Amino acid sequence: MTQRAIRAPAMTFHGDPFLVPAGEALRHWPDALMRIEDGRIASIEDAEEGLKRLPAGVPVTHYEDALICPGFIDAHVHYPQTQMIGAFGAELLEWLERYTFVAEQDFADAGHARDVAARFLRELLRAGTTTASVYCTVHPQSVDALFEESERFNTRMIAGKVLMDRNAPNALLDTAERGYAESKALIGKWHGRGRQLYCITPRFAPSSSEEQLQAAGKLWREHPGTYMQTHLCENQGEIEWVRQLFPERSSYLDVYDHAGLTGPRAIFGHAVHMDEEDFACCHRTGSALAHCPTSNLFLGSGLFRMVDAKRIERPVRVGLGTDIGAGTSFSQLQSLGEAYKVAKLGGHALTPEQGFYLATRGGAEALRLDDRIGSLAPGFEADFVVLDLKATPLLDFRLSHARDLAETLFVLMTLGDDRAIRATYVAGECVYERDRPESFLYPGAASSA
Repeated sequence: MTQRAIRAPAMTFHGDPFLVPAGEALRHWPDALMRIEDGRIASIEDAEEGLKRLPAGVPVTHYEDALICPGFIDAHVHYPQTQMIGAFGAELLEWLERYTFVAEQDFADAGHARDVAARFLRELLRAGTTTASVYCTVHPQSVDALFEESERFNTRMIAGKVLMDRNAPNALLDTAERGYAESKALIGKWHGRGRQLYCITPRFAPSSSEEQLQAAGKLWREHPGTYMQTHLCENQGEIEWVRQLFPERSSYLDVYDHAGLTGPRAIFGHAVHMDEEDFACCHRTGSALAHCPTSNLFLGSGLFRMVDAKRIERPVRVGLGTDIGAGTSFSQLQSLGEAYKVAKLGGHALTPEQGFYLATRGGAEALRLDDRIGSLAPGFEADFVVLDLKATPLLDFRLSHARDLAETLFVLMTLGDDRAIRATYVAGECVYERDRPESFLYPGAASSA
């Protein structure tokens, strides 16, 4: 049995601060001792008491001027778009044609896929993200590349091959039959292998025929425990296109619902232009939404209505997504800063407790993994991040004037970025340490990753 202990101030959520007062949802230890056994949290308590009970010989890593929280969770991200972040000047549909579909054709080359997957995983860990729901490309080798690198780091990734059988370049098209068969083979290879989980991934309704969407629904029913991810109501032009392509359906979401693609472990990215019937459908079916603020602002898509999504009488599960590469940062701290601005433009304020909940336990609830990740509690997988409260001179100065934890969290989500990530732990192993000569290490490795 491998044991270690981490000492530092710590925080976690055991409730939803959109639905209950922040004080009831949040637990904070000004000085905590977290004991880890074989990749899981064995205990977390006040350090004074924990040190008395710590078995002899268990090493303790003590972080000062720091705050530990659960590893960040990215509910919507495209790893192949890492190479095209910051593509200029287009709205969604033109942006896809001009940049995205061009970049994704490169992933026919398995070597290229492996290179980008390696860079992508390191950027996630540098940003403190330990779990993500990831879009690959139409190529099965793109899925293999992502899962192979995730397996080396022992991160918990949810990912899948994109399904597209129309309205895309020929080089990126599959068919309903081939997409089904290739996805089924990838499920057999990867779903539940270690910490890897498979996600059936029709890109969005306009790029899949009714036949392909029905095949995706059939595949999902045949493999309980797998996930389904796609895009929903991101852009007004996209919504109008869906109306033209599926005139018999009452709404964009009804396209997916009709195909059997709503339910627990369904994750819909963006959901900017939703009506009450859409939110009610998500609540009724247990489907989750991924709020992608940097992407929605970058493409000018619109403002996600968090208050409407989380209405107390029919709350919808919501996670936070970077949506790389329309999104402009891997950092969920920066995503939270933009989410705050989106909420303010909509006439509301996103509290710091609500923000950090979205990036941790809220993401875990959206992904139906809140029984194992997203919280610091006994029995949970020891995925966590060490935030450096003195990461930059400005952060150091500003936080020296913070009056309480809420203000500290708010400053982190408005001034923080990847520089504030001192260390990232995956299943109890420090796989990234900012100031270490070899910043990235595979678990158990003596050399750099």
